Amino acid sequence: MSVAADWLDAIRWDAAGLAPVIAQEASTGKVLMFAWMNRAALARTVATGEAVYWSRSRGRLWHKGEESGHVQKVLDIRTDCDSDALLLTVEQAGGIACHTGRHSCFFRRYADGGWEEADPVLKPPENIYKTHE
Repeated sequence: MSVAADWLDAIRWDAAGLAPVIAQEASTGKVLMFAWMNRAALARTVATGEAVYWSRSRGRLWHKGEESGHVQKVLDIRTDCDSDALLLTVEQAGGIACHTGRHSCFFRRYADGGWEEADPVLKPPENIYKTHE
């Protein structure tokens, strides 16, 4: 077995071949998003230095920012004590990580028995993504 495969084998991938990933902003420590990676996504992330995830909705690798330009430069990759979850420390291009145009995907807050939007839209999605007909 090659050395390159050893580090990928150290991750405890789930039955679908995935591991959960948190992307955390280097400058603020703020959690930007949660996603999934498979072996290919993690290998490509390491090779390119930019976050590549496995999109369950698209059924394919997803280079974060491929349409919006809001790529994540990866500064550090860690695994937890069980080697079944990953943490990326990133620099977020454009200051927008969420497809809704917000800084973080975690913009809803529980209050008074319901969920409220706690963070503003920095750029409307229609100004970020190209229109598909």
